[in-house]
Amino acid sequence: MQESYANRAIELLSSIISIPSLSKEEDKVADFICGYLTHENIPFHRVKNNIWCANKNYDAGKTTLLLNSHIDTVKPNNNYTRNPYEGKIDGDKLYGLGSNDAGASLISLLFCFIHFYNAENLPINIIFAASAEEEISGENGMELLLMHLPKIDAAIVGEPTKMEMAVAENGLMVLDCKAKGVAAHAANDNGSNAIYIALKDIEWFRTYSFKKESKWLGKVKMQVTQINAGSQHNVVPDECKFVVDIRITDAYTHEEILEEIKQHVSCEVSARSMRLRATGISDNHFLMKAGKDCKLKTYGSHTLSDKALMPFPSVKIGVGDSLRSHTADEFIFVKEIEEGINTYIQLLNKIEK
Repeated sequence: MQESYANRAIELLSSIISIPSLSKEEDKVADFICGYLTHENIPFHRVKNNIWCANKNYDAGKTTLLLNSHIDTVKPNNNYTRNPYEGKIDGDKLYGLGSNDAGASLISLLFCFIHFYNAENLPINIIFAASAEEEISGENGMELLLMHLPKIDAAIVGEPTKMEMAVAENGLMVLDCKAKGVAAHAANDNGSNAIYIALKDIEWFRTYSFKKESKWLGKVKMQVTQINAGSQHNVVPDECKFVVDIRITDAYTHEEILEEIKQHVSCEVSARSMRLRATGISDNHFLMKAGKDCKLKTYGSHTLSDKALMPFPSVKIGVGDSLRSHTADEFIFVKEIEEGINTYIQLLNKIEK
């Protein structure tokens, strides 16, 4: 049965690749997926360009597992040698934009959902969701969709992980920092150079180490990535702005990191957003137990996904390799799709809760 799923999945993925679906422009591929679900006689709900559906025998009294991946892609880069919108098989590979990130995971999760859709006496509910705007962490993607879903207890997020299980994921916080000085003529000594003031704080960001380390993600990482100061060569700058990229681990909250930073630096510090949280999952969670029974390798992921927006336990596991994501002539191995569907089904069959 799974082999027939694989053939249908490859055909469906090829069709989806042919439909441009850049972030915020996913309407046509969303239309296509809605049409496919209609063809499969599966009722669905649509919220803007997000689509979700529940198993036929959904029981509100049971634990609910979300199967999710995204339908949007980045723009094809200039180094493509193939048509990015032609889902073409060449040898053992299926090429096309979004094939690896994350079309193969999306379609494999869909056929896993279809496999269990009509099942009676499932130990859990299963909801499949195809979400938008993941590549830009947009507010009309998962964040919007969560407002319309039934209560979710746990999730499997489909991203290319070589079907290994990412049990933790870094969060992101971007800081805007401002050091203030006193403007003066550069030839005189009566000013206070904001760049020199900022340098002390920049050095602190470069060298500081937060005490707690994550089991899966290691240390919190901070990088100063942008600096802007000065209006002309002969004026001592009275302001120096710089940006800090912080990859937070599940050992800290955004609030804890921000408070500790403010205790050590003299510049003004403000966070652009607190949305993208670090995530982790308990070793005794039913998804962890099922993954162990399937002998899936576990690791901590440093790349962001919609997992960061989910306020419930989740794991990231999907078809393909993240090293292929956003590359020219993106591809997925054909055999990876069948293996992905089989692994997802096996994983859900191991869930007893």
